[in-house]
Amino acid sequence: MMNKKQGLQPVVQNSMENTAVSIQTASWHDVGQLRQLEQECFGEDAWPLIDLIGVLTMPGVVRLKAVFEDQMVGFVAGDTRSEEGIGWITTLGIRKTYRRQGIAQSLLTLCEERMGMRCIRLCVRRDNDPALNLYEQNGYHRFDVWSNYYGQGRDALVLEKKD
Repeated sequence: MMNKKQGLQPVVQNSMENTAVSIQTASWHDVGQLRQLEQECFGEDAWPLIDLIGVLTMPGVVRLKAVFEDQMVGFVAGDTRSEEGIGWITTLGIRKTYRRQGIAQSLLTLCEERMGMRCIRLCVRRDNDPALNLYEQNGYHRFDVWSNYYGQGRDALVLEKKD
């Protein structure tokens, strides 16, 4: 289903309640809900408010939210760095009760398409097995390791996907 007025994208079926989750373009109006989602998904690794405002307002950023009953249940952002020929998935998070329903997959795929870059990279905590599985299933491979990226000795794996 497509609703151009509201910017809705094809829906994802929510298996818990047999209802639809829509994928929409996010804006600065979503900062409050994005802040709550970031806290739930990433805890101490959540972005500070200024970074959330930035990701919702900076030019060249693809920003998509998954919405169920007017609530943001997922979010992804992709930074297109055309001069480098690389796109970066900067964040992808799904509220706990909505995980394992294909929402992350839908957000990732649509974000990659909208970025339109031949090379896409992202960072993920080395111990985040569910995220690593998602990315590996989508063609991402280990590119680098950024030591202590998340602090307290927690490294980030930099993954890359090329067309």
